[in-house]
Amino acid sequence: MVTGVLQLNELDQARLDGRLGKAMQFAMQTIVTAAHIDQADALIDISFAHIDACFYNGRAHLDFVNYMLEHGASLAVPSWTYNGLVSLNDLSVRDPLASREMHEARELMQAYVKLGCNPVWTCAPYQLPGRPGLGDHIVGSESNAVSFYNSVIGARSNMYGDYLDVCAAITGRVPFSKLHRDEARAAQILFDVGNIPQAVRSNDLFYHLLGYIVGRKCGNRVPAIVGLPESCDEDDLKAISAAGSSAGSVPLFHAVGITPEAATLEIAFQGRQPQQGIELLVDDLRQARDELGLNSDQALTGIALGTPHFSYTEFERLVNLLDGRSIDPRLTFYLTTSRYVFEQARQQGWIESLQQAGIKIITDTCTYFSPAVNGLHGKVMTNSAKWAYYAPGMLPVDVLIASLSECVESAVSGEVMLDQWNAT
Repeated sequence: MVTGVLQLNELDQARLDGRLGKAMQFAMQTIVTAAHIDQADALIDISFAHIDACFYNGRAHLDFVNYMLEHGASLAVPSWTYNGLVSLNDLSVRDPLASREMHEARELMQAYVKLGCNPVWTCAPYQLPGRPGLGDHIVGSESNAVSFYNSVIGARSNMYGDYLDVCAAITGRVPFSKLHRDEARAAQILFDVGNIPQAVRSNDLFYHLLGYIVGRKCGNRVPAIVGLPESCDEDDLKAISAAGSSAGSVPLFHAVGITPEAATLEIAFQGRQPQQGIELLVDDLRQARDELGLNSDQALTGIALGTPHFSYTEFERLVNLLDGRSIDPRLTFYLTTSRYVFEQARQQGWIESLQQAGIKIITDTCTYFSPAVNGLHGKVMTNSAKWAYYAPGMLPVDVLIASLSECVESAVSGEVMLDQWNAT
C-alpha cells in the first residue's frame, strides 16, 4: 500500500544532499519530486532507460543536457536513445530556415552520446538485442515503447517524460508507483474481437485499427483483449501499442493467451470482474478507418511506412509484396527504420533493391517530423494508425490508412487500391 511518506536510503540521501555533485543532486531532487507527486513511499532500482529527451523541442533541451555534462553527470544504467528530430546519417539541410534548429538538434543528439547513451535513435528499441525482460523495472519515455515494454515483454515502466527520464537514468532510481506495482497492472475493461471474421483479423491493418479503438474507448483503464488469432505476432502487438498510446493513453494492455501477464482472463484481471465489456465488429473497424482518414477523390501523392520503425520481418514482407516491381515515379515513398534493422536488411540485399524500386529509407527519425520529409504534401497512404493520427497536425497532408499490401499495390499503380473489406 502506498502511504505517501517517502523513505530514502543512505545513498539516496547523499545524492539529494549534493554530496555526489550538482548534476546528481539535481537529478535526485527531480526523482524525489516525482515521488511526492505520485505519493510513493519508496524508490526502486531500474535496470534500463530509453531516453526521449534527446529529441529536440527547443534550446532548453540542449541547455539541460549541457548543464548535466558540465557538472559531471554519468548514467547509472544502460540507456538507449529515442529518435532525433533529424537523421545523423543525413547531413543535408533541406530547409534553409530550419538550419539552426537542425544544427542544434544534431548537437543535442551528440550530447547524449557524450553522456553515455547507446545511440540507437529509434522509437522501437524493443526490436534490438539486449532488450529488458519480464518483470524488469525500467524507464520508458516514448509512448509506443512504454506500451510495448509493459504489455508484450512484461517489463515495468510508467511514462517518463523529458527530463525525468534522464534523471532516472542518472540516479538509477524511480518512484515505486503506478505500473511498477502489481495491483496497478490488473485489467479493468474487456474488448472482445472474437466475432470479427478471421480473414479480417488476419489482416495487418486490423491491429492498427484495434489499437486506435482501444485507445479511444478505454480512458485511463487497463484494457484486456480476447479473440486475437494465434497468428498475432510482435509486429501486430507493436501496432496495438502505437495506436493505443497515440489515440488514447494506453501504457499497458493485455492480449489474453498471448502477452505474458495474461495467460488467462482471470490472470489478466487478477481475479476481479471487468468494469465494462465491449464487443467489436467490422463496422467498428470501418468507422475507425474513416476517422483516421477518408478516401477522397484527391490524387495519391505518397506512401509513409515505419511508424513505429520498420522491423526486420516487415522488411521481409515488403520485399515479397513488391516482388521486384517499382514505385510509380509520380509518388514519394518514405520508410523509416532503426540503424540496427537497416543493417540487418542491408545484409539481405533488401535496402539496395528497395531503393532501386524508388523507396526512400530514413534512419534516426520519423516521417511526420518535417525536416525529414520537407515537401511531402497531398494525400498520403500509410499502414500506421500512429502516423495517420499525428501527421495531419504536423504536415500539409490528408491521410488514408491501409494495410501493407494495399500500400504496396497503390504505390506500384500510382492510385489507391483497397481490398474489399477495407473499401466498403
